[in-house]
Amino acid sequence: MILSPGRGYVFVHIPKTGGTAMALALEGRAMRDDILIGDTPKARRRRGRLEGVRARGRLWKHSTLADVEGLVPDAVLDGLFSFTLVRNPWDRMVSYYHWLRGQGFDHPAVRRASAMTFDGFVTHPETRAAFAAMPAAAYMRRSDGREQCAAYVRIEHLAEDMAPVEAHLGFPVALERVNASARSADYRGYYSNAAAEAVATACAEDITRFGYTF
Repeated sequence: MILSPGRGYVFVHIPKTGGTAMALALEGRAMRDDILIGDTPKARRRRGRLEGVRARGRLWKHSTLADVEGLVPDAVLDGLFSFTLVRNPWDRMVSYYHWLRGQGFDHPAVRRASAMTFDGFVTHPETRAAFAAMPAAAYMRRSDGREQCAAYVRIEHLAEDMAPVEAHLGFPVALERVNASARSADYRGYYSNAAAEAVATACAEDITRFGYTF
């Protein structure tokens, strides 16, 4: 996540949507007072600035807008151009599974992915519940329930959807591919009918809102 009072924007990083590439591109043009939250190089160097800071929720790279309330006055946060990246949920699930299988930290999702086939992981009730609980809009809601998002950028339509973001920033944003999973480019081959339907149900809000299809 990046919160930039100077440039008047906040970027919210939804997991497995290309957010690290976006954060790297934005931090290359970071201003001195930008608040960088995450594990990119400049964010790590600025972690000391967050010591003792009180915010409403957890401060990490996948914080929601509600989480970061308190970092700046509400009136400032209200006025920021808020945006995020979104991704076809079926494709996102494939990347999520393969990423988890390469991790070593202790987390239920890591344990499930390590022990299960893709089909078993996707259809597992806890995986389905986790995705259903956090559609894109959940990351962009304030604590009072207001949704604050000037641009949902579909990574499949990057040039088109980034236009309003770049107009606000005043400079083009070039993304380089990072954190790529070891997986086939065509996500459809990973799916059984049951697994495809599990994602369709769990991610119905985003599928409808952003016009995604299997």
